[in-house]
Amino acid sequence: MDKLKQRILRDAKVLPGNIIKVGGFLNHMVDIGLMRDIGKEFAAIFGGQCPTKILTIEAAGIPIAAMTSLELDIPFVIAKKFDSIEYVNPSEDYSAHVTSHTKKTSHVIRVSKSFFTPDDRVLILDDFLAYGDAALALIEIVRQTQASLVGVGICVEKSFQKGAEQLESKGINLHSLVRVQSLEDGVITML
Repeated sequence: MDKLKQRILRDAKVLPGNIIKVGGFLNHMVDIGLMRDIGKEFAAIFGGQCPTKILTIEAAGIPIAAMTSLELDIPFVIAKKFDSIEYVNPSEDYSAHVTSHTKKTSHVIRVSKSFFTPDDRVLILDDFLAYGDAALALIEIVRQTQASLVGVGICVEKSFQKGAEQLESKGINLHSLVRVQSLEDGVITML
């Protein structure tokens, strides 16, 4: 998606640890016009697969899911993060563990079992794909629901890290709007 690519090249910053800071337009302060275009793009990519629900993880995935949800006219579900499994009720919740390499934290994510049926067709959306931990945790939740996974949509993929390779090796329908090849010497190089 050229508009997102140009915005990253213009406004993003590279931080130590291969981090791309996009907080001024994507995941802290949100450029709603750009987000609307992202929602339209994901709707165009995945709409033909007839998703019935969108699943994302708090917090950065919420605006992406909301705008795509509007375009597809389907609900979205937010996987909530908790520090401990003690917040999960196995009779009421689906859950999975997720590690953030960027923040060096680990969480349990959960969603209510009442939000899904085995007939659902779930689209997973998130802002970044690096090592794939968040996407794999969301995929695990979809597996627990016995619903069908139609695909994973990512705004920014760090192609030099192993996340995309992990998902594609599992046969996941992955679409990334922007693919970053390198952050060497603080310079963002796109594929």
